[in-house]
Amino acid sequence: MGMQNFYEYILYYFKLKPKNMNTIRINNNSYIGNSVTITNGKVIIDGKNVTPDAKTITISIEGNIDSLNVDTCDKVTISGNANKVKTMSGDIDIKGDVTDSVSSMSGDINCGNIGGSVTTISGDIKHKRL
Repeated sequence: MGMQNFYEYILYYFKLKPKNMNTIRINNNSYIGNSVTITNGKVIIDGKNVTPDAKTITISIEGNIDSLNVDTCDKVTISGNANKVKTMSGDIDIKGDVTDSVSSMSGDINCGNIGGSVTTISGDIKHKRL
């Protein structure tokens, strides 16, 4: 067992997470990280492949997220703030604020205050106003 795997095991065993890291759920499997990319069905969290066996993908993030780039999923839910979020298809629900940009080709976007830009080609945008 390498040092990184041992570190992850200790964090998992004691249900700890490193400072500034978030809990990310992909189809009810929990991971810790800051950056999520889904391309061609492959799920990558902070450079690590965590692709589930299921065909549908639901993403839930507890805390803030720096970067989320998804080609397709059913839904993205973020409990904190989001810096950059991009999906090709799938609804996006951000409980906190958008600090940079959020975009979806096909999906509804619901968020708090917008500090950057929010766009969707086919969907609705709902947000709090400053």
